[in-house]
Amino acid sequence: MTLDKKNAKLQNGSTLAYIGDAVVEVFVRSTLIRLGISDTGRFNELALNFVTAHAQSEAFAKVTQLLTGEEKEILTRGRNAKLTHRPKNQTQSDYRRATGFEALMGYLYLTGDGQRAEYLFEKSYEDVILGIKNKML
Repeated sequence: MTLDKKNAKLQNGSTLAYIGDAVVEVFVRSTLIRLGISDTGRFNELALNFVTAHAQSEAFAKVTQLLTGEEKEILTRGRNAKLTHRPKNQTQSDYRRATGFEALMGYLYLTGDGQRAEYLFEKSYEDVILGIKNKML
């Protein structure tokens, strides 16, 4: 499903983050499989390197410098979205930045720019991916 940019921008930050959460999950699972992880028990353990609010907050910081003005606007809108809850083990700032990162991924997916989303995901997590590769050697 794709929306034109105008309609995608009409979605609130929480909605973009909702779909973005699923996009990130697919990227994480695909990355782990591509890295040769075949033990399903390890999937969840390794996925935590990508999907916690702290990990996504760090991804937010790494990706910001690579963004267009429009993408920065979406990232900021997601970060500033009205939040109804936050996990107890996460800081408010990490959770907000993670929401911004997910909103950006959701926006790119909805506008049909999955390649850009994947590129930004890989750039955001290149240290995590390298760390997993090194542990496997």
